[in-house]
Amino acid sequence: MALSPLLVEDRQVPLDATSDPPTLFDGTTRLYISYTCPFAQRVWITRNLKGLQEKIKLVPIDLSNRPAWFKEKVNPANKVPALEHNGKIIGESIGLIKYVDNNFDGPSLYPEDPARRDFGEEMLKYVDTTFIKSVFGSFKGDPAKDTESVFDHVENALQKFDDGPFFLGELSLVDVAYITFIQRFQVFLGEVFKYDIVVGRPKLAAWIAEMNKMVAYTQTKTDSEYVINFFKKFIVNSERVFEAVWHMTWVDYD
Repeated sequence: MALSPLLVEDRQVPLDATSDPPTLFDGTTRLYISYTCPFAQRVWITRNLKGLQEKIKLVPIDLSNRPAWFKEKVNPANKVPALEHNGKIIGESIGLIKYVDNNFDGPSLYPEDPARRDFGEEMLKYVDTTFIKSVFGSFKGDPAKDTESVFDHVENALQKFDDGPFFLGELSLVDVAYITFIQRFQVFLGEVFKYDIVVGRPKLAAWIAEMNKMVAYTQTKTDSEYVINFFKKFIVNSERVFEAVWHMTWVDYD
């Protein structure tokens, strides 16, 4: 699959409680994100892979000091990601990456083959219902033991199709959905728990290496130091953060 040429962008200052809103519903397609939110990052990567940087404008939001107008005028759920398109707001990251893939130009990020599509749907369901929650839950216990089954599930899934290093052979939305969390988990578990998630998992190691070759993804990555400090706060504030993750949202700290 030939990817679209990548426009490398400078990061704009996030809008906060003191910021005026953009001119809403003026025909501009806007993607509201937080630079540190892995759910929003999924849609950001999808936009980049499809070469839509000039068609979908990024609007970064400061989650620790959100503007009141964001909830009042953009997304009543008060969370990112949110896409302003054709006079409506669309949310929820898995639904949004599919929406962007289906409704905008650029290379398709989902295969036509029914078997691969069915497996892709299984993996997209697994990432949010089981994988993410299992790993976050392990932070209060023994991650190496408590996450063995879910990381092994990912390793086995990467062996399903042998015509490429990705979940469905070629790069797809499934890879986008997993990488934003696996990158964070690899950094944090390795630094804090000395647990290397790729040991004994060669397919996972090769997949991470392939993803790291893509500027469409790497330019969206969150700094490792931020990830480590954020997840350390997760352990201290585990009830608050786990509740947010359970409902597929993201929190930030002052």
